[in-house]
Amino acid sequence: MPQALNTNAHYTYGDYLTWPENEHWEIINGQALAMSPSPGPNHQLVVVELVRQFANYLSGKPCRVFAAPLDVLLPGTGGNDLPEHLINNVVQPDIFVVCDPDKIGRNCIKGAPDLVVEVLSANSVRRDRYEKFHLYEQAGVKEYWLVEPEARLLTVFKLGADGRYGRPEIYAGTEQVPVAILTGLTVNLQTVFAGVETDNC
Repeated sequence: MPQALNTNAHYTYGDYLTWPENEHWEIINGQALAMSPSPGPNHQLVVVELVRQFANYLSGKPCRVFAAPLDVLLPGTGGNDLPEHLINNVVQPDIFVVCDPDKIGRNCIKGAPDLVVEVLSANSVRRDRYEKFHLYEQAGVKEYWLVEPEARLLTVFKLGADGRYGRPEIYAGTEQVPVAILTGLTVNLQTVFAGVETDNC
């Protein structure tokens, strides 16, 4: 187990590989962060339906959709050429799409996915909205989606020519959402949010 409370410690993927498999951590800019407890039914309903829609569209195409848990190693100041064991950004996005097969390894993804989806929960809001937002922007993730199941909202950020995320696009309820990186794919939010409860445990 890493000394996660030691704010002066700096961790890398090499350290991460030595930690117990039954513990779940992410590393952002060298800081070890415990992952949220097991997600609830609303979170999983949304993840499964989004993966289904992405997977159906991508069948027979070169891009691939993945879901957590799967390690994604993101470049930091050392760029993509840094040896794996020295990389200090290791995350497990809820859903992500990778179109470059060279990024797909046997045990992890090395390099920025083309699209990342994080499904918000009470314990993940700050990390997803702030820490991961800046990490994905810096790494060059072209599209970043934030899904709020109970509010039935989707916020989409797209990377601009300046390497920054522009003004967000917000979709609600039953809208159809075009996926910028996948021409021809439109996600149906009505089916994504079908079955989501607002008053369960």
